[in-house]
Amino acid sequence: MIRKIPLAAISAIVLAAPISANEVNVYSYRQPALVSPLFEAFTEETGIAVNVNFLNTGMVERLKAEGKRSPADIVLTVDISRLSEIVNNDLAQPVSSDVLMSTIPAKYRGPNSNWFALTLRARIVYASIDRVADGEVTTYEDLALPKWKGRICTRSGTHAYNLALLSAVIAHHGAESAKAWLTGVKSNLARKPQGNDRAQVKAIWAGECDISVGNTYYMGAMLMDPEQRAWADSVRIVFPEFEDGGTHVNVSGIAMTKHAPNHGNALKLMEFLASPKAQKIYAEANFEYPVESNSLASETVKSWGDFTRDGVSLAEIASFRPTALRLVQEVDFDN
Repeated sequence: MIRKIPLAAISAIVLAAPISANEVNVYSYRQPALVSPLFEAFTEETGIAVNVNFLNTGMVERLKAEGKRSPADIVLTVDISRLSEIVNNDLAQPVSSDVLMSTIPAKYRGPNSNWFALTLRARIVYASIDRVADGEVTTYEDLALPKWKGRICTRSGTHAYNLALLSAVIAHHGAESAKAWLTGVKSNLARKPQGNDRAQVKAIWAGECDISVGNTYYMGAMLMDPEQRAWADSVRIVFPEFEDGGTHVNVSGIAMTKHAPNHGNALKLMEFLASPKAQKIYAEANFEYPVESNSLASETVKSWGDFTRDGVSLAEIASFRPTALRLVQEVDFDN
């Protein structure tokens, strides 16, 4: 009898089903291996089941289409622009929580407490141990210098990570100067932008370029992979700074959806993810920097050294994303 029910009818039955009082539903852009240990720990501690829908794209469009009927309680994503996109499309709600307010610094949460950072990652330079001397690159501005002509590898300029970095350049120097900087970086590329951050380190190992731009946590991921260990061993991490600031950082973060059907459980999960226990799990599994001030980074992450975080607010960086994308297109960065 069930096989004879039309698909549309089955969908209607699912949507009309009563909401469990002992679950929370998550839409996640983060990979299963990175967040599953956190959700398992939360369920073990609270007895609340975590149902996760892992998405590659289209989170905003999906939430818009579902509207008030959306089963999603929480969205989990990376990059400040993606968190801001959720908020700017009126898909998140402010969250009142003494736990979150006391745990997460003001600069790492939304102005109206409608998103909260969970971890930090720095956008750094991977430099060849054999072909780049210590101190040869110290600032982001250095990347546009002629000395690096034919020596830089990077992923697409339109990728969220590079757009965030360019947005930070705009925040520091203005759009026109940022365009000149981006043009200089393009002229220094060893090859057409391609692949992910790890592919750039592989290219350094292979001798195709001498430096690349990437996120810190990829070093940890490569060190754990037998095939990629040699790539990691061929480079050092350099924490460049802006001439008038520090090292650019971005976040992974969380927000409660506007129509969260399991509001109470969603809040419990958010508070758990900000707890020292979860922050420790996150830091060790993902090689990221905990945002919770009392938590320590993993030993691997600490071995990379200290750095000064840039003072430009994440909200300001997110506001410059449209300008950054326009500049990437104007200079035809990806060629």
